[in-house]
Amino acid sequence: MIIRAPVIVTMEGELMRDGLVRVERDRIVEVTTSNIGNSSDVLSLDNHVLLPGLINAHCHLDYTCLRGKIAPRESFTDWIRAINAEKAQLGENEYAESIQQGLKEARRFGTTAIVNLEAFPELITRIQPVPLRIWWCSELIDVSAPGETEQRVSNAVHRLQRRAAGLAPHALFTASAELFRRCAEIACANRWLLTTHLAESREEMQMFRDAAGPLFDFLRAFGRDASDCGGTTPLARFLHICPGIAQKDTTWLIAHLNELTERDFELLRNLPEKFSIAHCPRSHVYFRHSPFPFERLHALGFNICLGTDSLASNMDLSLFAEMRQFRQSHPQLSAAEILGMVTVNPASVLRRKSDLGKIAPGFLADMIALPLNGSADIYEQITGFEGHVPWMMINGVEAAVPSRTG
Repeated sequence: MIIRAPVIVTMEGELMRDGLVRVERDRIVEVTTSNIGNSSDVLSLDNHVLLPGLINAHCHLDYTCLRGKIAPRESFTDWIRAINAEKAQLGENEYAESIQQGLKEARRFGTTAIVNLEAFPELITRIQPVPLRIWWCSELIDVSAPGETEQRVSNAVHRLQRRAAGLAPHALFTASAELFRRCAEIACANRWLLTTHLAESREEMQMFRDAAGPLFDFLRAFGRDASDCGGTTPLARFLHICPGIAQKDTTWLIAHLNELTERDFELLRNLPEKFSIAHCPRSHVYFRHSPFPFERLHALGFNICLGTDSLASNMDLSLFAEMRQFRQSHPQLSAAEILGMVTVNPASVLRRKSDLGKIAPGFLADMIALPLNGSADIYEQITGFEGHVPWMMINGVEAAVPSRTG
C-alpha cells in the first residue's frame, strides 16, 4: 500500500509536505516526496496530517468502569479507601469487560500501543485480540501477605509468557523490598519492562521521611511493617533496595515522581544511567499533587513520557487531552517536544526506538491521521486536537476506529 498525505510528521526532524509512505506487510519501507511508482493501491489522505500512532506510557485498564465514580478526595489515603470500596463490588467479568472497553476507547483516541498495569493477570487470556500493541505489566502487592511474595511473582511470570510483558511492584508502601528485588531479577533475565509508582503524593513522603501521616497510619492498621519508614525519602528508599537500577538489561519506567527533596535531586544527578518517567497530567491535577518538576528532571537527562493513568482519576483515555494539559502547565515547551512524549520517548523505554514512534523506513506501520484545520503550526494542531481519530493503521493493516458504542 502507498499512503499519500499533504503533511507527514515523521518525528525525524522537518515536516514532510506532499509525502508518500510505502508499506509492505507490517513495515514502512519508503517515505518520500518523489513518485514511487504506479500502484492501484494508493490511499490519499486529503486534507489530513499523517503521524505515528500514540503510545500511552501508564494506564490501568482494569478501572475503565470507574469513570466518574470517585470524586476528588481531600487526601490521597482517602482516595485509596474509596477505590478499594469500589473494587470490592467488582468481579472478574466486570474487570474483563472494563479492560475490553478501555482498549476500544484508547484506539478511538489514536493510541496504537499501551503500557497497561494489570492487577489481575489471570484475565489476560480472556481479553479478545485487538489491533493494539499491549505491554501487560503484572501489578504486584504483598503488603497483606508477606509470606506469599515468591508465589505471587511466579504466578505473574507464568501468565505473562510469550507476551510483551513487564512486572510492576505497585509501590514502596504496598510492595516489600523482596518483591522489588525479585521483580528486578526476573525482568533483567527476560529483558522485560519494570514499572512502579514512586514519590507520587505528599502523604507518601510523610510516611517515609517522618514515619507519620494518613498513609502511614492507614498501612500500620493494615499490619504493614513500618521499620523502613523514617529518616529517608521514597526515592532514596527505592534506590537503596534496587541498587542495580543502572544495569543495562534493566529498564525502569517510574510513574509520577512528584515529591523530591534537594537531596533526591543530588541522587538523581549522580545516577550513572537514567530511568524513564511516566507523568500523567490530568490525573496529577485530579489529585492536586505537588507541581511535577519537569524542568529539573529534563535538564538531568531523564526520558519523560505521558500516560493517562486510570479512569478512577481521569475522565477518558485521550493522550491528546494529556498533551493539552501538559502544555497548559509547561507553556515553555514546544508542541513538537510534547508530541515526542507520546511517540519517540515511550518507544525508547520500551526498547523499540528503532521500530516504533516514527514514520521512517524499517519502522512498524503504526500510524494515525488527523484532519488539518488550516492553522500554520502543524504541531499545535496535533497537540490541540479534540475528538476521535478518523483513520489509523496498526502493524500495516488499516484498523477500524471503534465507535463510541462499539
